[in-house]
Amino acid sequence: MKIVLAPDSFKGSASSKQLCEAMAGAVLRELPNAEVVQIPVADGGEGTVESMVLAVGGKLITETVSGPDNQPVEASYGILADGKTVVIETAQASGLHLIQEENRNPLYATSKGTGELVAKALDSGYREFIIGLGGSATNDGGMGLLRGLGMEFYGQDDKPLAEGGAALIGLKRIDDSNLHAGVKEATFTVACDVDNVLCGTQGASAVFGPQKGATPEMVRLLDSALEHLAAVVLRQKGLNMLGWKGGGAAGGIGAAIMAFLQAQFQSGIETMMQVVKWQEQIRDADLIITGEGKLDSQTLSGKVIHGLCGPARKHNIPVVALAGKVELTSLQLDQLGVTSAFSIVQGPVELAEAMKHAPEWAAKLTEQVIRLFRASSR
Repeated sequence: MKIVLAPDSFKGSASSKQLCEAMAGAVLRELPNAEVVQIPVADGGEGTVESMVLAVGGKLITETVSGPDNQPVEASYGILADGKTVVIETAQASGLHLIQEENRNPLYATSKGTGELVAKALDSGYREFIIGLGGSATNDGGMGLLRGLGMEFYGQDDKPLAEGGAALIGLKRIDDSNLHAGVKEATFTVACDVDNVLCGTQGASAVFGPQKGATPEMVRLLDSALEHLAAVVLRQKGLNMLGWKGGGAAGGIGAAIMAFLQAQFQSGIETMMQVVKWQEQIRDADLIITGEGKLDSQTLSGKVIHGLCGPARKHNIPVVALAGKVELTSLQLDQLGVTSAFSIVQGPVELAEAMKHAPEWAAKLTEQVIRLFRASSR
């Protein structure tokens, strides 16, 4: 019997790797001779680098770069098993988790470290990149990332701007003459399931700014600053970033790398499935067990489980989803392609307690799922 385990992370609780390992142990306790395939998955956000490297092989390279508060941090990028594809996620060097909650301020947070990671990979000769956008602490329109690649942003008296999105309100000109030479030789695929535009009510500042510590006043300032950035880019490059879907991803990094790195956007989960060869992995599977923190309306609109279920349905493979909370109806689960879904939470419990026990409880529920599946297969 072949069981494929493909959970997303339970954000703030357990990584997809931790969940895979816990669930695999549970499967083998019930079916010692089963073939268990572990495919930790992610959709471009936090955990994408680790998930892709673990799923297909490769290695992690750790570098010291600038964190979102412009202080040094250790961040990693992945080199996949083909030896030529680099995977980078904004959460590694510019992630929200790198700043304590009371210190979060998107007016000043910088994405510079993500650009430095790209530059280091370019310096090492790599030219094929997958960039995961998600989990960033920044709202700087990608200014920091582009600075990490050699560009400069000038304001009053032709002086370089300070780091952070607020400074963009004073932008006068952009100088891309020193952009890393390797960029012209490289291809950049963006793994992202966010289609928000750069500015406005559905823009980076309004939708994601509050999660990063922005007050309503900050949101208005940051939105104006990004709109001003777009005006400067339009004047200098003839590119109108305001209408680009995905431009608002990761605080405007999406628009910046489309404009200056000619990046191509692709669904995060579709990118993941291509990398791990999902169709091949599941072709002869008897059961797929997946999961994420919460099954809700967002799950239906293109998140990890939605992406995994389509191919599974074509091969008539049952899919069981485990989650901290299940809000979908049976009809919605049918639409999603999930055979059954269960909450791993064992009775009334505080959120902090539930998050602490996620791998353990996922393993216990996996055992029950396997017992039921084994009995029904006799």
